[in-house]
Amino acid sequence: MPQAELDRGYDWSDPRTFFLAPEAWGETCELTGDDAHHLLRVLRLREGADVRLLDGQGREGAFRIDRCGRNQVTLRQLDVWMHPKPQSGLILAPAWTKAARRSWIFEKSVEFGAAAVWFWQAERSQFPVPETPKETWRAQLIAGVKQCHNPWLPSLRTLPGGVRELIAAATDKQVSQRHVLLENTLGPSRHLEAGDLARPGLTLCVIGPEGGFAPAEAENLKAAGFVPFSLGERVLRWETAAVLCMGLHWWQSESPNPATL
Repeated sequence: MPQAELDRGYDWSDPRTFFLAPEAWGETCELTGDDAHHLLRVLRLREGADVRLLDGQGREGAFRIDRCGRNQVTLRQLDVWMHPKPQSGLILAPAWTKAARRSWIFEKSVEFGAAAVWFWQAERSQFPVPETPKETWRAQLIAGVKQCHNPWLPSLRTLPGGVRELIAAATDKQVSQRHVLLENTLGPSRHLEAGDLARPGLTLCVIGPEGGFAPAEAENLKAAGFVPFSLGERVLRWETAAVLCMGLHWWQSESPNPATL
C-alpha cells in the first residue's frame, strides 16, 4: 500500500481483508456468504469498523461497515486506489499431475505474484486435465489474495489439447519470452537464472509432469522457439520446480532494477 494511504489513518493491523469481484464495487457494496460469516462470526466486527477490499485486478479500497444483517454486511466506501500493473509477469505452465500439492501451488502463485497458471495435458500426465478450470481453484487463489494482500489475482487456464495447444497458446503476442525446463537427458540446456524470468512483459515457463517430458514433446517445444533451461542436476518434483521458478521471478522483480540485474 502507498505510504500516503497508510497516513490516512486506516487501521490494517487486524486481518480484515476481503475479496470482492470487480463488478460488485461501488459507493456502497455488500459482503455475503462465507465472507459475511467470517466478518460477523469469526472477526466479530460491527458497524463503524474499517476493512480492506481487493478486486484481484489491482484495485484496493478502504471501506467502513455501515450495516450488519444476519448473513449480509453493507460497506460504505472511504477511499479507492489502483496499484500499478507489474512490468514483468510469469505464466507458470506445469503439466497436469495428481492432486497432491496442487492447492499449495495455487497459494504460492498468489504469494509470489504469478500472472497466470496454465495446466496442460502431457503424454505422461497421470489423469486427464479438466476442460475448464474448477471454481474451487479460483477460491483457493482468492484465499491466498486475502492472506497475503496481493492486489493481483492470477488467471487460470487448462490446455487439454496437449503440447500442440500449449504451443498455440504461447503464440499470443502478449507473451514475450517462452522457456521450457528440461531434464539434462533431453539435451543441453542453459542454467536458469533469475534474470531470465523477470524481463519486461510476460514470460511463459513450461514444466513437465512427474514422469518428465516425452522426447517428442521436448522437441516440439524447442522447434516452436521455446528456450530450453535446466534447474540443475537433481531431479526435482514438479511443485518444487514450480515454486523455485516463481521465487526466482519474484525476487528479481522485487529488486530495484529488475530488467537489468
